[in-house]
Amino acid sequence: MPVKTIADLPDNRISGTRILVRVDFNVPLDGEGRITDDTRIVRALPTLSYLLERGGRLIVTSHLGRPKGVVDPAFSLRPVADHLSTLLRYPVRFCPELVGPVVEAAVGELADGELLLLENTRFQVGETKNDPALSGQLAELGDVYVSDAFGSVHRAHASTEGVTKFMGQNAAGFLVAKEMEFFGKVLSSPDRPLVAILGGAKVSDKIHVIDNLLDLVDTLIIGGGMAYTFLKAKGQPIGDSMLDETGLDVATQAMAKAEQKGVALLLPEDHVVADAFANDANRKVVGMDGIEPGWRGLDIGPRTIAAFCAAIRKAKTVVWNGPVGVFEMENFAQGSKAIAELLAESPGITSVIGGGDTAAAVAQFGLEDKMSHVSTGGGASLEMLEGKELPGLAALTDK
Repeated sequence: MPVKTIADLPDNRISGTRILVRVDFNVPLDGEGRITDDTRIVRALPTLSYLLERGGRLIVTSHLGRPKGVVDPAFSLRPVADHLSTLLRYPVRFCPELVGPVVEAAVGELADGELLLLENTRFQVGETKNDPALSGQLAELGDVYVSDAFGSVHRAHASTEGVTKFMGQNAAGFLVAKEMEFFGKVLSSPDRPLVAILGGAKVSDKIHVIDNLLDLVDTLIIGGGMAYTFLKAKGQPIGDSMLDETGLDVATQAMAKAEQKGVALLLPEDHVVADAFANDANRKVVGMDGIEPGWRGLDIGPRTIAAFCAAIRKAKTVVWNGPVGVFEMENFAQGSKAIAELLAESPGITSVIGGGDTAAAVAQFGLEDKMSHVSTGGGASLEMLEGKELPGLAALTDK
């Protein structure tokens, strides 16, 4: 069922209303507490601005890092509040607590069109335990709940799922609504051909994703470290390349299922190999039988780039989760860069980029704005591709 979004809330339901908004402000900080990448904050601005423009009184919550239920100044959201105040043209206040009398007093002082950012949800031990007592306290702060933290909706935490049980209305913000729209289309009614690109390290980490995608896609491309487990399962020498021993059976079963389903499963045909895991290591291009002991595959080779890109050009929809090489090192980023550039130059392809490393790679190449959709949630997007029901989304009100 489609869920209610903030666009479905009448203006008179927003103006003067206390709105509890869960965002994902889990941003990287340097040693001085300065934000080094504000992408997640920027992504929340459309939802926050929309509600503030209509006179909402916003009480905003987020986690930051993993303080494990204790107050740790290194994970305070105060720097985020300061930065947010430079991005919004509305008053931003900060409260050094999450629940309790100090918070209730601060909420009571909010005027229409003002925002109060509360302290890190994970300073409370009950957050990750989805404690009903904490959920109830959070719910008392607002009259409407808005979820705009896609990066956290796969967690049944007090501020993402538990709180919704105590609220009358639970709506999606624009960011969450967009994520649901794109992944929903991939999973239920994609424009075909549908191509999925999977990278990353371990096959065993993506067992359910592989299995679910083989029921959906026309072509499945495997790259990155996990490709070497597939190649090993086929009996090919992989030298010192990454191997997921526990994933060998999974790879064998996946290849058999692909053949049974008539899904084209593409693996690397050649490799850029190195004699050490370093950008300045000795490197060369070898074919499928050429990875010798002492060498490891760190990127796909030119023949593989050509084959993968040929398959992608035929697609109408591409979902990409996991780089196909060690993109962080310039000498081993060519495969991932070639795929990103092709998607950027192909307006006829709907490109859905999984979060995490794939989003980081696309951003590194300066092509983020050229993709149809770049997800903000690595874990959440992966679980959606597995076909799982995400608790933070299941809790939202049906439209």
